[in-house]
Amino acid sequence: MSEPLEEDDPRRLGAYDIVGRLGEGGQGVVYLGRTAEGEQAAVKLLHHGLLTDPDARGRFLREVAIAQRVARFSTAPVLHADMAGRRPYIVSEYVPGPSLRALVMAEGPRRGAALERLAVSTATALAAIHRAGILHRDFKPGNILMGPEGPVVIDFGIARALDSPSVTSASTPMGTPSYLAPEQLGGVELTPAADVFAWGVTMVFAACGRPAFGADSTPAVISRILNTEPEISGLDGTLRDLVAASLAKDPAKRPSADDLVRGLTSPPSAPRRRSRKALLALSSALLAAAAVAVAFTLYGHPVESTPALRQPALSPPPTTPSTPSTVGKVTDRTAAATPSGTSRRRTTTTATPKPTRTRSHQLTVNTTGPTTHSSVPEPTRQPTPKPTVEPTTQSTQPWWTPQPPPDNPFTCVPQVC
Repeated sequence: MSEPLEEDDPRRLGAYDIVGRLGEGGQGVVYLGRTAEGEQAAVKLLHHGLLTDPDARGRFLREVAIAQRVARFSTAPVLHADMAGRRPYIVSEYVPGPSLRALVMAEGPRRGAALERLAVSTATALAAIHRAGILHRDFKPGNILMGPEGPVVIDFGIARALDSPSVTSASTPMGTPSYLAPEQLGGVELTPAADVFAWGVTMVFAACGRPAFGADSTPAVISRILNTEPEISGLDGTLRDLVAASLAKDPAKRPSADDLVRGLTSPPSAPRRRSRKALLALSSALLAAAAVAVAFTLYGHPVESTPALRQPALSPPPTTPSTPSTVGKVTDRTAAATPSGTSRRRTTTTATPKPTRTRSHQLTVNTTGPTTHSSVPEPTRQPTPKPTVEPTTQSTQPWWTPQPPPDNPFTCVPQVC
């Protein structure tokens, strides 16, 4: 992971033997140091050209205080610092692993769950940095180490505490051009939204291998950052939406680092709960409409309508006396009250079997049967013997028997005629 030492590199700083170079930043060179017990650490030494600069030394001192304020799970904690010597340095935890930039260049873009884990880890680290009241101001793939326990954000060399009165855009812009927010170039006061913008560009680089606004000449990159929309590829779903929001030109329209963490870790069932509420509201409306339809069907008017709109109740028709045409019929009239007050009449008619006519001109009937109501007077008949009638109506024989013709051939029984 480390590179060989150069000729002018130190061989020892404090209690640490310098055994290799880990990288070089804007303020100094980072070395790999090892104690006599074999413990490894990252030792950052200030550049020779900055030794006589009071401001550079002051920023270096602030880096130590800032790094100690951030949660240890998200950054490499500071182990030791020496500011009194001719060459001040700071010792922090060594994270074995390549930077995100080196990993993407060597193995290609991140995909699937690996990309999502990277997004959650870096957003969580950025949220912890901001909760400590700090601006990183140089968030980029080169400052994210892919350690065995997850990504670690490093290098607060140009970070400024948010409570520092000198944190304004009047200072010289610092950082890598491809990851600078528009406000870092436009002369406005910086906020944590500038780090969120850099996080969005970093996620685009991790997903497709290039920054969202390119990495060619500095003037061309700055022009795109200020005037054009980012090129986002390799992202989908919630992560793409959050990255797009993070790259808004207006800092006020970007989510905070805490918003990024909530958005990336929210369960997918949240949107379904909102849909379920909408479905319940729709069901209630449908039930109300169905109730109105039932009221129209049963009552002929809505339940809320006034009594004047109701239909008048219909009185049952008068009962007529029996006539000869209804003899032998059983009528059952039952008045069933309906919800509107009207009556319904159900009539059940059972017809008695009629005798079959024959060529006989005179029939003798069973005088023990039911008395008939006839308006025709009974004619004078000759006495005839009574026929024998079977007691059951299920017999196949008729209940009457033919008789010899009477003396008067025009006499007949009214039921038959």
